[in-house]
Amino acid sequence: MTDGVTQMTRRERPDQWRVYADGLTFRVLASRGAGLPAIVLVHGIGVSHRYLARLHDVLAQSRTVYSIDLPGFGGLPKPDRDVDVPTMSRALAEVIESLDAGAVVLAGHSMGSQWVVEVGVQRPDLVTHVVAMGPVTDERHRSVAGQTVALAIDTLGETPTINAIVFSDYLRCGPRWYLTQLRHMLTYPIEDRAASLSAPLLVIRGSRDPIAGLEWCRRLRDRAVTADLVEIPRRHHVAQHSAPRAVAAAILAHVS
Repeated sequence: MTDGVTQMTRRERPDQWRVYADGLTFRVLASRGAGLPAIVLVHGIGVSHRYLARLHDVLAQSRTVYSIDLPGFGGLPKPDRDVDVPTMSRALAEVIESLDAGAVVLAGHSMGSQWVVEVGVQRPDLVTHVVAMGPVTDERHRSVAGQTVALAIDTLGETPTINAIVFSDYLRCGPRWYLTQLRHMLTYPIEDRAASLSAPLLVIRGSRDPIAGLEWCRRLRDRAVTADLVEIPRRHHVAQHSAPRAVAAAILAHVS
């Protein structure tokens, strides 16, 4: 455990605990497996580990997997200060280091792709591979209106189960923290930071994703030194829930 991690508790469940780093509260959910490297999953804006659960379970059949809930999301306490992408990522790196899992595969969805790319740039010693699922944001969607329209279109294509998970998590997050993070999401230059990655990057998108378009994902792939792009056929933005086995297969192939 690093000096920056001030406290850990496993009062919730043996496979679930909270980590306090830089004054921020994180939740870790762990499934222990034999395969290495371990895989760490990070959710996107407004949501939590719940829409990563199916992917987590598939990956856990062959790997140690950790899903991490970030401060202010999933019912966790909201920070008493503004936290931009680099600041959140520094604290997230401390949480990952506290796992004592060695270097990990770091996979994030939507805004989670920004946090994992930033961790990969800040702390390359902690990361073997970076996975950006449905990464945000391209120029057409770098506004509140652009994101709102894209999200509305995506909602029409997702299953009722996915929409129920996402929007119930939005309610738990609340509009103030959501909009605070949205401001950072819209201004974070993920394509520039991806160019600074030393770890290989995998970009994954559903072929019908209106938020992470194909042209944008190709451009993000091409900015990285070493990168691949995988499309999941007939899936939308939350492909890791609607097609967890296909997404897991892409991640494991990338790592191997």
